[in-house]
Parts: sequence; structure tokens; C-alpha cells
Amino acid sequence: MSNSKAIAGAAFAAPAFALMLALLIGPLVVLLALSVTDYRLGALAVNLVGLGHYAALFSDEVFQRALRNTFLYVGFVLPGAVFGGLGIALLVHARIRTRSFYEVIYFLPVTSTLVAMATVWQFMLHPSLGPVSAIFSAFGLAGVDLLNDPDLALGTLAMIGLWQQVGFNMVLFLAGLSAIPRDLYEAAALDGAGGGADRFLRVTWPLLGPTTMFVTITSTIAAFKVFDTVAVLTKGGPLGSTETLLYVLYLEGFQYFRTGYAAAMTIVLLAFLIILSVIQARVIDRKVHYA
Repeated sequence: MSNSKAIAGAAFAAPAFALMLALLIGPLVVLLALSVTDYRLGALAVNLVGLGHYAALFSDEVFQRALRNTFLYVGFVLPGAVFGGLGIALLVHARIRTRSFYEVIYFLPVTSTLVAMATVWQFMLHPSLGPVSAIFSAFGLAGVDLLNDPDLALGTLAMIGLWQQVGFNMVLFLAGLSAIPRDLYEAAALDGAGGGADRFLRVTWPLLGPTTMFVTITSTIAAFKVFDTVAVLTKGGPLGSTETLLYVLYLEGFQYFRTGYAAAMTIVLLAFLIILSVIQARVIDRKVHYA
């Protein structure tokens, strides 16, 4: 009887396992295999190069610049996306009659296609026609070209990425705030936590721990995957100041057809994401209170 149940369970699980094997594990194995070859898209002959691609990556100036730009982008977007989403969620959660209106307004950037919105941003940031340049000119800063200045382009893309992520994080934090029992605030008030800051630090922030951990990890992954705005607005320029890992990976694989090299770059990107996610989960999990 127990054997028949085990066989039946395995039969039910087999389709899901086969799907996971085909869509997740299989492509990863192929990616690892390609990363140790010199395969080029469309080529008939393939030679093993071992770890040659991985050694070449860390002596490649373009890869090093893309890695630095990506970490700078993540370092700007991640704190703003997490704490900005939390701050907006706290403000919206306090609303009663207009809460739904603000939820829709802040969530709209999430629902829009980033490629289409990048075109809108391209017009808004145009140095002569865009409204942003007109605002700068009104404050005596005429001639500021945010997308063509090497010192400003990456920060401008980060602001656009932040604009898109904050709304999604707001919704997650709103869900976390709604799950906090009201009687905990009453108990905190009886214990002397009368001010809003005291209630936030003693009740709200600790109980938002699981939500904060999830938001931090997902925001990190989303920031590392920045591609659309780079491809549409700057194409890695000016002077390589906005080249990111995913954009350089795309160029190597689909412009220069160096598929093996692009596969090695993908493995390195995945390794960074896994390591950072594990570190974040371990660090934050120690301070998380699970209700």
C-alpha cells in the first residue's frame, strides 16, 4: 500500500519535475556547457576553452567598467526603492478616503512597458525640447544634458529605475502594514510609545521584517537586470558610462555573436545575484520578527 502511494505521488510530481527540468535546470546546464567553449552563434565547429572565458572576463576593461557601473546603479536604486517604497506606503496607508487614488497613481509606472516609457523619458529629458531642461533653464542651469553627460547619465537612468520600482515596493509594504494587528499599537501606547516614531520603531518596523527582506532581495535582482532603459536611451554611452552587465552581455551574444563568452558572463552575473541574495537573506533574517 505504501509503495503504491509512493508511485502515485511520484507520478503526480513527474510532470512538474519534467517542466522544471526543461525550463530551469536544462537551460542552466546548456549555459554552463557553452561557457567553456568558443561557440559563436551559427558556427559549426566548437572547441573547448575551459575556464579561458572566465579568466578573460576579469582582464576585460569593458566588463570591469560594466561591473562597476552596475554596482553603482544598484547602490543608488536599492536604498531608494526600499525606503522610498516604505515611506510612500506609510503615507498612503494613513489615508482613508483617497487611499485607492494614491495606490493607483504610484502603481501606474509598474504596469507600463518600460521600453515605451523610456521613449517618453527620452522626450522629457531632451536638452532643447524636454520639459525637464526647461525647468533647469528656469533655475539658471541651461544646457544640462542628462543623458549625454558622462557624469550624469548613469544617475539619470537610476532615477528612472527608481521611479518604476517604488510603486511595486509600496504595494508590498502596504500588504505588510495591513497585516499588523491594531491591538499591538494599543499595547505599545500603554507601554509609553505614544509618538508616531516610537510606534514605528517598536511595532511597525520589526513586524515588517519579512516584507523588507523580500523587497530588498527582489529590488536587488531587478536593479542588476537593468537593460531596457540603457538600450533605448543611451546604448551604453556616453563614453561607456552607462554600460551595464546585462547590456554588455547582450552585445557580446547578439551583436558580436560571441555566445560562449556571453554565456560565461551570464554565469558570473548569476553568481553575483545568488551570493548577494544569500548574504542579504542571512543578514536581514537575523533581525526579522516572524509574527
